[in-house]
Amino acid sequence: MHIPGWIRLLPWVSPARRLAWYPPFHAMSVQVRELSDDWRHARLLLPLNRFNRNPGGGMFGGSIAALADPVAALACNRVFPGHQVWTRSLRLDFRREGRTDLELRFDFDPRLEEAIRAELAQRGRATPDFRFGIYDRHDRLCVQVDNSVAIRPADYRPADRIE
Repeated sequence: MHIPGWIRLLPWVSPARRLAWYPPFHAMSVQVRELSDDWRHARLLLPLNRFNRNPGGGMFGGSIAALADPVAALACNRVFPGHQVWTRSLRLDFRREGRTDLELRFDFDPRLEEAIRAELAQRGRATPDFRFGIYDRHDRLCVQVDNSVAIRPADYRPADRIE
């Protein structure tokens, strides 16, 4: 059994600890500063270190993308259980070079949650868009993240199409 599977079986392990032990995040030394049990609020710290520092001294964009990619999908998976959930698209707008540790700040807007619930009730599926930010140690926005998440029925199977 791989690590995420056995971690889920440990009831005393908090969601924040599980996320910190998530292998890609653990490998990047991500620290969970704040994570509500319902996943509606998250603060994740990505330290700038010798493994993710580019030759110019800033953080590699790939490290930032790896941090941002699963967050909205994981939140939707928790808020809307019983569905298949994955990142549909991810767009990063690099506004400022990350030359310090970076903090991802995610908040699930209650209005968006209600809109998703309504769409799931009506259509059985939804593809909401989330916007959140990644900030440096000086509280400056470095990366604006636009993330689209696919929420599908548990038995969803995409049509085999070549486009």
